[in-house]
Amino acid sequence: MMKENGNGSIDHGSIERLSAARNKILDQLGQVIVGQTDVVEQLLISIFSRGHCLLEGVPGLAKTLMISTLAKTLDLTFSRIQFTPDLMPADITGTEIIEENRSSGQRERRFLEGPVFSNVILADEINRTPPKTQAAMLEAMQERQVTVGRVRHPLADPFFVLATQNPIEQEGTYPLPEAQQDRFMFKVFVEYPSFDEEFAIARRTTVSGEPDIVPVMTGEEIVQLQNSVLNVPVGDHLVRYALSLVRQTRVGHEGVPEYVSELMQWGAGPRAVQNLLIGAKARALLHGRTHVATEDIQALAKPVLRHRIVLSFAAESDGVTPDDVIQRLIDDTPEREDELLNDARFKKIFAS
Repeated sequence: MMKENGNGSIDHGSIERLSAARNKILDQLGQVIVGQTDVVEQLLISIFSRGHCLLEGVPGLAKTLMISTLAKTLDLTFSRIQFTPDLMPADITGTEIIEENRSSGQRERRFLEGPVFSNVILADEINRTPPKTQAAMLEAMQERQVTVGRVRHPLADPFFVLATQNPIEQEGTYPLPEAQQDRFMFKVFVEYPSFDEEFAIARRTTVSGEPDIVPVMTGEEIVQLQNSVLNVPVGDHLVRYALSLVRQTRVGHEGVPEYVSELMQWGAGPRAVQNLLIGAKARALLHGRTHVATEDIQALAKPVLRHRIVLSFAAESDGVTPDDVIQRLIDDTPEREDELLNDARFKKIFAS
């Protein structure tokens, strides 16, 4: 269990136990999921940072199985919501009903909780439901409560939403606007498995037998970890480094590279910096460190920024992806503090 010293720092023994718990989680998931180590790590970081994930991948890559197994491994409740064009907000949040009290004969209002009242929510194909229903889901994510009539109903804690999008079929869909995508901490890509991984999948899933998933962490321990993540120290240099990556995406600002102005229409806002730093703290803890390093920020730059920047039409026509631009920014941003502070271009960014 995570513990803190009286001065707000984190106990090293607890860090070791947390790092061991991470390895146990990966071992448990490995009984069901082959590969996808980076995806699983980003999901864990998001959970421990109180964030939500937007997952994108073609059908058949075990996204639902991955999330349901993760919920079992963490001893959390799980709900899957299949988003369709006829899904209404009440189908997600719940509704009030009037029922008769058999003992008194009086009619009373009672709230029936919807599937959003779980720890882990899989919002499957969220781009297939109208904006009204999308907004209800996003409101629950942001406020962590549901308001029905005049009564507010708090959601479970911990609370984690994983929304999936199918990148293949876009006909008859309602793509999430950029402002709503910003509510998600990460946008995670699920890629095709390698040959060896797909070979293992074929062998494992075509025989009898069910894996025995054992919970390795309780919901209470996860909440304690979420509270402890904020106590991980981050040096001023790393804050400047994160700010440098994000502020370079803002077209028209001082110090922004020329290729950004050519390839992008819009950049990331302050929430990107917040998610980048909090996610870096959680990643440091999961890797057994009590402090954030540059590698933590670099590892999370793409999942944090890829859904928060808007490319120009010319860039999309040339096959440029958000990840391409983000990688160029990482390559062009000095890691060392003295180099970053003395660079003429970044001096303009810090002064703007």
